[in-house]
Amino acid sequence: MSTSVLLIDDHDLIRQGLSRAFERSPDFNVVGQAGTLAEGERMVHGMAPEVVVIDVRLPDGSGLDATRRLRDRNADMGIVVLTMYAGDEQLFAALEAGASAFVPKDAPSEDVVAAARHAAVSPRSFTAADLADAMRRRMQPSGPQLSPREKEVLNLLAEGLGVSAIARRLFISESTAKTHISKIYDKLGAGNRAQAIMSAIRAGLIREVSITA
Repeated sequence: MSTSVLLIDDHDLIRQGLSRAFERSPDFNVVGQAGTLAEGERMVHGMAPEVVVIDVRLPDGSGLDATRRLRDRNADMGIVVLTMYAGDEQLFAALEAGASAFVPKDAPSEDVVAAARHAAVSPRSFTAADLADAMRRRMQPSGPQLSPREKEVLNLLAEGLGVSAIARRLFISESTAKTHISKIYDKLGAGNRAQAIMSAIRAGLIREVSITA
């Protein structure tokens, strides 16, 4: 008997690619696809799929918040969380939200199918390819160490603020803000804001954000 799967992702190409991957597996049946959180949650309630594959970022809300709601309502539903930026913070957020599995979007589609297979069998246990390493990093932090002020500046950079806006927000001079940003870039091995944010996500220093040039 096949396992029913619902795909929730706002990228049509990703949904179609995953649907084809699941169709190649006789033990799965894709019963629906949704491009928004609201549509996806309505389909969950109407179809009661055994496994939900959901993106972290959706146009109308957070896939992690939805994961918490789904888990609260159904302890036996398999939930696979997908993300574009697979940093430690995202991984542990998925674990804490009650997900069954966590898979980066750049992983092969077969990895998502394998995660769904795990989720169907053991919905209340958690699996992720980088889980063991992430646990070690959490227990024994390594990598870039930012000062409290540098972390504040980094978070403001992640919000899209420029030097002048950061200086005003933190009540510091623009030259001081530039110095903090330069030190952050050096510590993260980055040449610009986008690279710094990506490095910070991978290091688990900040959560997933929207990155613009």
